[in-house]
Amino acid sequence: MSEQPSFISGNVNITLDLTFHQLTLFRAVARYLSYTRAADQLYLSQPAVSQQIRALEQRIGLPLFARQGRGLILTPAGQELLRHSERILGLFAGIGPLVHDIQQVQRGRVLIGASTSAGTYIVPMLLGAFHTLHPGLHIHLTVANRRVIEEYLLTHQVDLVVMSVIEHHERFVVEHLAPYELVMVASSTHPLATRAGLSLHDLRAETFLLHEPGTATRHDVELRFAQDGLSPARSLEFASIEAIKESVIANIGIAVLSRESIIWEVEHNELVILDVQGFPLHRHWHVVHLKGQRLSLAASALRHFLLYEQTQIERS
Repeated sequence: MSEQPSFISGNVNITLDLTFHQLTLFRAVARYLSYTRAADQLYLSQPAVSQQIRALEQRIGLPLFARQGRGLILTPAGQELLRHSERILGLFAGIGPLVHDIQQVQRGRVLIGASTSAGTYIVPMLLGAFHTLHPGLHIHLTVANRRVIEEYLLTHQVDLVVMSVIEHHERFVVEHLAPYELVMVASSTHPLATRAGLSLHDLRAETFLLHEPGTATRHDVELRFAQDGLSPARSLEFASIEAIKESVIANIGIAVLSRESIIWEVEHNELVILDVQGFPLHRHWHVVHLKGQRLSLAASALRHFLLYEQTQIERS
């Protein structure tokens, strides 16, 4: 006797033809091995259940049940269908709680990007507060210079970003997050540390420690120097804010950094903020996402928190 073909073997493709209702009926009959008991369990008539099972067998082209005495037994095809039905219906059963969790922002994923300074000194603290409110969310933070972060946003590699200088304004929704300041800093032992009323021209002989090209701070510093027609005589480039701070502390040069990034060093008298005309530079962090993009519930919750709720937390 030849082996019966399996309905999942590839010989017969019926997966897309089966419905949730049919699988539920089949599983009930397979569990009780009785049309009558399955009908009672599902609040249906016994003839209706029998008819549905016959229709399912006709669609598959294989018998699912066989008579044994006064009862039913599963055929090999029925046993295999039951195994898959249990798995599929189990997945369906988990959809309701999953959707509920997503709607209540208890589950989901947010991809957020941030420019270097914001991603190092501002965003992590805010994400920590947000995670306390939504511990079930998976949050991934990418930190890079502003051009890289903007490209990630344009190519849908992140949902939203926190940054200051934005080139493609016309393609983004840009919302104000918070102001910040860029200050000129030097080592506490630097000869200019106690001087007041310095001008940029007083600093023209200094070595400037600059961020790498593409960062917002580098952009703002170059713009400010250009306004005074000044170009630093000597400069060094760094890819890390921490490396710049350590080099300033070591008296290798002076630098322009965000006030948030130097709080500890100023409090511990390792760095001083120089009194330079035109400084601090007043800038703003923004929350940015693509125009026309429908944010997920999780990303929308984070956006709302950054723009509104974190302000209330800070004030309380």
